[in-house]
Amino acid sequence: MFPDGELARISTVLKAMEDAGFETLDVENLRPHYGLTLRHWIHNLEIAKHDAIRTTSKATYRLWRLYMAACAYHFDSGSNAVYQILAGLRGNPKPTPLRRSDLYTGTEARTIRNSEKNWGTQQT
Repeated sequence: MFPDGELARISTVLKAMEDAGFETLDVENLRPHYGLTLRHWIHNLEIAKHDAIRTTSKATYRLWRLYMAACAYHFDSGSNAVYQILAGLRGNPKPTPLRRSDLYTGTEARTIRNSEKNWGTQQT
């Protein structure tokens, strides 16, 4: 799908950011969420199968479905990961929450958690 595409290691990214004068404020591994996200994308693609094939081709549809399914498998198994990094310029402090739990409060967080809980029960 992406010739010569490769995910950079988190250690490589963090070192490059620090070398460029950034301070790492938070790192979150989104791997557990990404398998779920990919399964949602696959579900949406399957719903729009006829439109997708009409717009591209059956081969392209099958290739993207297989690619996303394989990616979901690898994220679920732990062989792939994706991270969200919060950084700021060193010496230029930004207001950030003291705890990650402060980021995940309120209606949006509850909606996301409920969606994740319910997803596993809807699969067949």
